[in-house]
Amino acid sequence: MKRGILETVGSPLVQVQSPPGSTVAAKIESKNPGGSAKDRPALAMVEAAEAAGDLEPGDTIVEPTSGNTGIGLSMVAAAKGYDITVVMPASKSPERRQIMNAYGADLELVEGNISAAKDRADELEAERGFVQVRQFENPANPDAHYHTTGAEIIEQVGDRTVDALVAGIGTGGTISGTGRRLKEAFPDMEVVGVEPEGNEVLTGGKTGEDSFQGMGPGFVSPNLDRELLDDVEVVDLESAEAECRRLAREEGILVGQSSGGSLLAAKRVAERLAEERGIDPETCPGPSNDVNVLDEAAPDHEPIPDECPLVVTVFWDSGERYMSTGMFDEPEE
Repeated sequence: MKRGILETVGSPLVQVQSPPGSTVAAKIESKNPGGSAKDRPALAMVEAAEAAGDLEPGDTIVEPTSGNTGIGLSMVAAAKGYDITVVMPASKSPERRQIMNAYGADLELVEGNISAAKDRADELEAERGFVQVRQFENPANPDAHYHTTGAEIIEQVGDRTVDALVAGIGTGGTISGTGRRLKEAFPDMEVVGVEPEGNEVLTGGKTGEDSFQGMGPGFVSPNLDRELLDDVEVVDLESAEAECRRLAREEGILVGQSSGGSLLAAKRVAERLAEERGIDPETCPGPSNDVNVLDEAAPDHEPIPDECPLVVTVFWDSGERYMSTGMFDEPEE
């Protein structure tokens, strides 16, 4: 028995449909208590502020967010007894607002992108003495993923070698912390970032759009370890949303835009690695959902040969947070 909700942080690693001759697996981060990958740094940043004496009983937390960090912080604040004010661009989905309100958070919406939200959070910190955890530069953000996400992946793959980590870039915390930990265990692996088309700050393309929720803040976050990146893939919103619909309808996995985009990029990397190594397309078995929940024995799955390149990606949150966007509606011809 867990003694509190904050002890339940963690997620499974699940194989998904992959290009022939490869294996792609995703961390299903919606299984965290607040429903996203951001629960990990939210808890770590609050605990780091407590340890430093910057956050004390009676204080109010404030943080700018596109949604998931705000939800994670709202969950942590509720569990630990803090008040919290979340500042978020008004363009983000209503579901995010509703979830934060359910946790008891105060929500302030701003016009513009995450930079506008950051400016307003700075004002609230200065005017009212609120405590800002600053997810974009707080080292506890990537450290959380180093100690949890990365460590979990190493345990979950067992004696397999991870050949690449492919993950979307927002604050940079997930890809930096997880990538550092995995690189220690698998020095030859690749770390590939993903950014949205129209906000390509790392690849020198167009910038300024804010269509992806949770990915592509429009600037390079201090928490992003650029030296860790071997490559960056760019994905467009329409393709990412189509991949979300496919995942839901063909694999029973409900995720949001940044997850669909991360998977598209992971598939590109997996396909390239399989081609470079000349892997027979028939070598690597696909995912299996032959599970008998009434049988206590572990499922007897066909083993995946070691030569199949293993690419790990991150499914950041649940598609339930995107229903109002129409993402899961049938697109018009």
